[in-house]
Amino acid sequence: MENLPSILTPDLGLLFWMLLAFLVVFFCLARFGFPVIIKMVDERKQYIDESLGKAHEASERLAHIKQEGEALLQEAREQQAKIMKEAAMTRDAIVEQAQDKAHEESARLISEAKKQIEIEKQAAIRDIRSQVAELSIQVAEKILQEKLSNDKSQMELIDRLLDEISKRENKD
Repeated sequence: MENLPSILTPDLGLLFWMLLAFLVVFFCLARFGFPVIIKMVDERKQYIDESLGKAHEASERLAHIKQEGEALLQEAREQQAKIMKEAAMTRDAIVEQAQDKAHEESARLISEAKKQIEIEKQAAIRDIRSQVAELSIQVAEKILQEKLSNDKSQMELIDRLLDEISKRENKD
């Protein structure tokens, strides 16, 4: 048990050598170890800071790219709406143009049909007139043949016609 108190209370010599060994180790660590450790810790801190900066920059880039993507998507939607509007306008213009052309064509066909009907009507009227004239001549011929079958009737007709002609001349 005697050794036990010496462990708890070391001798002065032992204390001196322990202190000296501690100071040598501390000096060696302070001179050579701590600067390397501090340098490594600083480098690690700098690397972490740079990594955080790069991560922050990448995050900003990603946000910027996302905004650009959304802007491009919006622009594409606007372009699509514009193209759809132009296509609808073009379609409407083509339909309207086709309708106008159809109206013009129908008006032209109706006009041509009216002209053809008028031509055929005039031809029919001429034909009817010629038939009426021919029939009238035939009827008149028959009547005149009957009326002018004797000389007395012929003379009466000539006198009457001459009287009518002279009356007309007196009026003029």
